[in-house]
Amino acid sequence: MTTVLIADDQPMQRFGFRMLLESQDDMTVVGEAGNGNEAVHLVARHHPDVVLMDIRMPGLDGIEATRRIIASGALTHILIVTTFDLDEYAYDGLRAGASGFLVKDALPEELLAGIRAVAAGDAVVAPTLTRRLLDAYVHHLPAVPGAPAASDPRITALTEREREILTVIGQGWSNTEIAARLHLAESTVKTHVTRILAKTGARDRVQAVILAYDTRLVAPM
Repeated sequence: MTTVLIADDQPMQRFGFRMLLESQDDMTVVGEAGNGNEAVHLVARHHPDVVLMDIRMPGLDGIEATRRIIASGALTHILIVTTFDLDEYAYDGLRAGASGFLVKDALPEELLAGIRAVAAGDAVVAPTLTRRLLDAYVHHLPAVPGAPAASDPRITALTEREREILTVIGQGWSNTEIAARLHLAESTVKTHVTRILAKTGARDRVQAVILAYDTRLVAPM
């Protein structure tokens, strides 16, 4: 059973999310928050698997709430769901530690799939945002001469194959695509991904993507 906390300042939006989630046999809603402070408090109380986090809320916004939840060491995954399809929100949310980003006009099945994906440790980014977000992300990084990946301890701990797989994860390849293109069994790819996350300290796949960009394993197209 995947436990979910809903954080949104609109009561009707929370009601709609609750109705959808509680129609599923594998999900249950453990609480609702109307602002970021409430979200942080309720995560500490209920330890949900996933938070559906709005961005624009009174007082503490969803980005800062996400940052505080991650900094607390909680194992909760954050899925940002917002009305605003803007790159800077996606960038800031993922950088704060969110595992995914969807807009509120996503289809119900897309939202449910997103919750299940982040609960399992996968990344979720709205398809229309993915390429332009990743390309824009690099421009937020400080200029670093040379190739920092060569000396970064998070990268040097990886085997050659793991480094190759981290690179293509950063390029947006799915496990199925990695398996097909690198001629590996999908189970082998999953094992490599698990080891990459453990060695690098990345919480999930989306944070591995950020690592690949941070260390310049991946460059914008």
